[in-house]
Amino acid sequence: MDRSDTHGSVEPQGSRAGRTPIGEEVYDVLLSRILSAEMKPEGRITIDAIARELGVSQTPIREALHRLDAEGVVVRTHLAGYRVAPMMTRELFEDLVELRLLLEPAATRRAAERASDSDLSELRVLADAMRPEVLAESGSRGYALFSQRDAEFHDRIALCGRNTFIRDSLSRLHTHVHLFRLSNKASVTSEAIEEHAEIVAAIGRRDPDAAAYAMRSHIEASARRFGAAFE
Repeated sequence: MDRSDTHGSVEPQGSRAGRTPIGEEVYDVLLSRILSAEMKPEGRITIDAIARELGVSQTPIREALHRLDAEGVVVRTHLAGYRVAPMMTRELFEDLVELRLLLEPAATRRAAERASDSDLSELRVLADAMRPEVLAESGSRGYALFSQRDAEFHDRIALCGRNTFIRDSLSRLHTHVHLFRLSNKASVTSEAIEEHAEIVAAIGRRDPDAAAYAMRSHIEASARRFGAAFE
């Protein structure tokens, strides 16, 4: 499968050095289609049809769907198989934003106090990996890839804060897949890149107040961008 094409067949595992496992590739394909609304909310997912289309067995399809089910992106109904999950409601969206505002500025404050030089290097690498020129190499998968790297970026900040409870709580929210389903506009990614840079800079200066403020500003700006989907 050409890595920039979500409609081709998946290459057998091991066909190229460094290639991700088939299940990971299938996950990327399905997530790209769900985030772009190619697979519609509440639409039925036919495992056999996807397996034929991608040229793989049903096993990696089921593995990918199991992961997406755990993230709340698809839902499994007894005897009825899988469907794409309904879109987040405004009420749930506002609840999610409220919880993020409680947890993430605190995690970022701790990251500014506790992050190692190695942690900072990882954060900078993740931030750079979300730049448009890097994502352009992934073609139509770029938006889904941005959402995944955004999740890794926020998780890394929580990890740097060294508070296991905050990190675990944030990881269970699966924020990226729920929010990024609401909009695939370019502003969602381009503005976030600048905000990420401000967060990393504040952590790098070891300035807890500025880091917490930068994260709060980012979450509030993100809420405005994604919240437009309800207007």
